[in-house]
Amino acid sequence: MVECRRPEPAAAEPASAAPQDLAAEPAVVETAAPVIAEAPASAPAEPIVPAVVPASEPPPEVPVTRAAITMPAVIQRSSPSLPPIGAIEPLQGGDAYEFPSKELLQEPPQGQGFFMTQEQLEQNAGLLESVLEDFGVKGEIIHVRPGPVVTLYEFEPAPGVKSSRVIGLADDIARSMSALSARVAVVPGRNVIGIELPNATRETVYFRELIESGDFQKTGCKLALCLGKTIGGEPVIAELAKMPHLLVAGTTGSGKSVAINTMILSLLYRLKPEECRLIMVDPKMLELSVYDGIPHLLTPVVTDPKKAVMALKWAVREMEDRYRKMSRLGVRNIDGYNQRAAAAREKGEPILATVQTGFEKGTGEPLFEQQEMDLSPMPYIVVIVDEMADLMMVAGKEIEGAIQRLAQMARAAGIHLIMATQRPSVDVITGTIKANFPTRISFQVTSKIDSRTILGEQGAEQLLGQGDMLHMAGGGRIARVHGPFVSDQEVEHVVAHLKTQGRPEYLETVTADEEEEEVEEDQGAVFDKSAIAAEDGNELYDQAVKVVLRDKKCSTSYIQRRLGIGYNRAASLVERMEKDGLVGPANHVGKREIIYGNRDNAPKPESDDLD
Repeated sequence: MVECRRPEPAAAEPASAAPQDLAAEPAVVETAAPVIAEAPASAPAEPIVPAVVPASEPPPEVPVTRAAITMPAVIQRSSPSLPPIGAIEPLQGGDAYEFPSKELLQEPPQGQGFFMTQEQLEQNAGLLESVLEDFGVKGEIIHVRPGPVVTLYEFEPAPGVKSSRVIGLADDIARSMSALSARVAVVPGRNVIGIELPNATRETVYFRELIESGDFQKTGCKLALCLGKTIGGEPVIAELAKMPHLLVAGTTGSGKSVAINTMILSLLYRLKPEECRLIMVDPKMLELSVYDGIPHLLTPVVTDPKKAVMALKWAVREMEDRYRKMSRLGVRNIDGYNQRAAAAREKGEPILATVQTGFEKGTGEPLFEQQEMDLSPMPYIVVIVDEMADLMMVAGKEIEGAIQRLAQMARAAGIHLIMATQRPSVDVITGTIKANFPTRISFQVTSKIDSRTILGEQGAEQLLGQGDMLHMAGGGRIARVHGPFVSDQEVEHVVAHLKTQGRPEYLETVTADEEEEEVEEDQGAVFDKSAIAAEDGNELYDQAVKVVLRDKKCSTSYIQRRLGIGYNRAASLVERMEKDGLVGPANHVGKREIIYGNRDNAPKPESDDLD
């Protein structure tokens, strides 16, 4: 018979276990709470195994359960001697940029802490064992990990018990334990099943706690985001640059918009305007409009869905331009570019690059020249979209194409996406978008179908709301995180401080209409772009005629490639040639006969231009 032995308080050694969520291997921290079993000093940090009492000794009095209790960890705040977040360096204008003070955020109340005693946890563990036994599931609770919002009970089933059988009892467990909901999932890498039950008294996670935590202060992440606390109360700091994009979903009231605000504030508390620029898209016109006027913005908060499409297309063009610059310097990412450019600026040595400036009008030969590169540092660009569903309704294909290009290629260029939606259906979160967003966060959703759409598995429908989330990292492992709360007043205080540090430098091209600009940069074009942009179009037409007479080919796609123009303009040129009698109509296979000499004022090909 396996029994538990409670050691004497004087001889008890502190149990060490770092509470983690369902997806993490439990680490061990020192705690002063008494434990049920005594572990040897040389034993590894594992959940405490009940001791075996010899048959000759009388069995001592034992509690109801044999589970080891691991008390939640307490966030260690940084000492006052630590440097502030980011070094304050003088700007070019001579003024010093001051980061927002933590005093602008609400301080958590002093009395807030852990409310469940060890006896209550032991009783709940024993009751949970009896509930599972009533449903024919045999096993034992071997570890209890209480947290600020939920408590994790690690259940080791008896041999022969299927995990799916226990997972299917989630609703029955919640009913029998008088809980709002219960989430049951297998702990990866361990022979236990995690059962999460909400606490009777829920602790509020404050954003200031995470800002003051040593994990956030000392992290080396460039784009650190404060996501919240784990089940055990440890801060969760994620790196946006490694994600490299984030997809957020959740119903109304689940805490999705508050989470977006905390992510924005996390960036504003670490990065200066010249280090990180923001593009905010808010079709609802309510959530992100408070940030209008901060110096980090590239453009005013976009509320028109059509302009949002233009902003995403601008981000694609900016990504391509950055890739060209990095290619000329021979670097792989934005960090390498900024380091190489900073070293060149310190030495005062310009970097020359061979750039193609155009084409010779007569022969079409490319023209090159040496140009001095602009060595100004590239800031990170974070595009934040608060509601994805509205954009997909207005311009679904255009949005999906732009998002796909950014998600696939923009990481090395320092451009990152944070997209949120309250309707995680397949028409909003398409397979293409889902495949390019490996990191996702799901708040409370209404059904298992929505949970599978965003995460690929059920469980998000069992969340408690108000910031309770499931965080799926790039590897596919899911962890439960309790998001911090930040009020509107706190956001307004931070925004008011940032407005005193400088005015935003908006770029009009971010939301400019690009319909008239049909000519895009194409390194394979034959003729000079200045000629293409002629107002009357006669020079462009003459160039098209020269190409047709020289190469003896006439098709819309061929002229489009040779002149570097759009399809519509190339088709118009071919139709004009047919009207003028230079080429014949298209036959049944789409080919046109070259008719030469029927137009008196047609430009005669020069001898060196023809084959």
